[in-house]
Amino acid sequence: MINIRNFVISISLAALSMPLIYAQDLSNYRGFHLGMKLSAAAKLADVKVSEAKAIYQRPALIQELEWRPQSSYSSSAQGDPVRTVLFSFYNGELYRIVVIYDQDRTEGLTDGDLIESISAKYGTPTTPAAKITSSSPTQAFSDSEKVLARWEDSQYSFNLFRSPFGSVPGMLIFSKRLDTLAQVAIVEAIRLNEQEAPQREIDRLKKEGEDKNAAGQKVRPANKASFRP
Repeated sequence: MINIRNFVISISLAALSMPLIYAQDLSNYRGFHLGMKLSAAAKLADVKVSEAKAIYQRPALIQELEWRPQSSYSSSAQGDPVRTVLFSFYNGELYRIVVIYDQDRTEGLTDGDLIESISAKYGTPTTPAAKITSSSPTQAFSDSEKVLARWEDSQYSFNLFRSPFGSVPGMLIFSKRLDTLAQVAIVEAIRLNEQEAPQREIDRLKKEGEDKNAAGQKVRPANKASFRP
């Protein structure tokens, strides 16, 4: 009786653990983990940390780092369908990845082809009636792209889309927690920039005048000595 009871308990526990065993890791894209540090991501991409661009510095540090797998010296990059990858960091942590595929190397692929290939790694997707914005917050104009398929859990989200320009496929990947924090910080950064814009323009004009005056004072003695009416 005890053996049968233990067997039943073991089977029940195994059944409960099956979703965990077969759950897809949506925090990971080609070895890049959402939440990883900028230095670790730069090392994995074989690019310099100094190539990261600071987009906003307050109230949080927002940085971007571009990676072009096709330009990698690794032989595994040959024939890589990915053209560019843009990593975004919130206070040094990777929170967003935008993948843009190469037009030539994805030509002829249908949405179904793309979904089938991605599903083989990340599981069954949903097809929500939703739009996303994949462009950088530095761009003056942002376009919204229709989500063709979505793979997500409570923490992470993968979104397949096609660019409105040329219909090139792409993927938007993000950490829901870090992305929320980053978006709040970006909105506040934009507000601060707009609020302080008039004073910055005044300061710019003042410095421009001071620099012009300093330059004039520097050449004044020589010009005065050589001036003839």
